[in-house]
Amino acid sequence: MLIESGSPVAADNRIGIRLTINGQPRELQVAPWTTLLDLLREHLDLTGTKKGCDHGQCGACTVLVDGTRVHSCLALAVMKDGAEITTVEGLAGIANAGAGSNGLHPIQEAFIEHDAFQCGYCTPGQLCSSVGLMNEGHAHSRDEIREAMSGNICRCGAYTNIVDAIEDVMQGEAR
Repeated sequence: MLIESGSPVAADNRIGIRLTINGQPRELQVAPWTTLLDLLREHLDLTGTKKGCDHGQCGACTVLVDGTRVHSCLALAVMKDGAEITTVEGLAGIANAGAGSNGLHPIQEAFIEHDAFQCGYCTPGQLCSSVGLMNEGHAHSRDEIREAMSGNICRCGAYTNIVDAIEDVMQGEAR
């Protein structure tokens, strides 16, 4: 394997990176080909983020990188050096004072309130994508929410309830 400079990288060489993951600074040594998803699940035991298609098509692996939605199965961990990563396990922490009555992020409470999940496999990616969508500030109508969330697939078909939950949080109606 060649790195940008053209020099070979041995299979056992690791690269040092620094990440802030769910508010905790971490210094890690990773193989250059380790995806962010594999780093989270296999090296850090943060298994809330799901491995679905492993091709960036289903959205189950969506996390927030510096507040922006990212398919972690397509991102190499070394390319995120210095970034702030939020997984589903860290959503309540980013809500701070906006956390709901039970300490959850308002979008988590809204998903519960609207029964916006069935089997739950896609839920972590849906939640992170919802927070990213709200951070972006581009979706203002149900149609725009649906379009912005189209990269997250729910096999159970809870789409209407997911949009209801997001809409409630965006309008400040979540409890």
